[in-house]
Amino acid sequence: MKGNLSKILSIVVAVIAIIGAILFIRIFMTDSEDLEALSSAVGTIVTYSTSLLYFAVGATIILSLIGLFTNPDNLKKTLLGLAVLGVVLVIAYFTADSAAVVDTQGVVLKGGEEGSSINQWVGTGIWYSVLLGAAASFFFVYDLVKGLIKS
Repeated sequence: MKGNLSKILSIVVAVIAIIGAILFIRIFMTDSEDLEALSSAVGTIVTYSTSLLYFAVGATIILSLIGLFTNPDNLKKTLLGLAVLGVVLVIAYFTADSAAVVDTQGVVLKGGEEGSSINQWVGTGIWYSVLLGAAASFFFVYDLVKGLIKS
């Protein structure tokens, strides 16, 4: 069964690659002066690539969810991890401010008025990155020290 699945997967990958190569060659065969034909050729490969991306993302999400629901221990760990990330997000949100965004002359930029929700969420993103980076740095140093002690 595993050998057959591998052969089928290899055939599917080869077909996808051949279709992509044909669409790519079609772009080079199109006259560069005929903008409508060139736009059509490029649009076709962009649509094909976008479809492949959506399929890959969808397959990844579906297979990940199947894997989570078939293994309850992993589901618990994932939900715990999401809860921790949610707590860090709440901390980052309340740490961020919504102060006005000014340029080098001190003039408030358009859309950067004080109290703007955009300012709040940008600040949240910055603090979220800082807090996750600090946690990652802590665990990196912790693991490094733990490894040195074991040696």
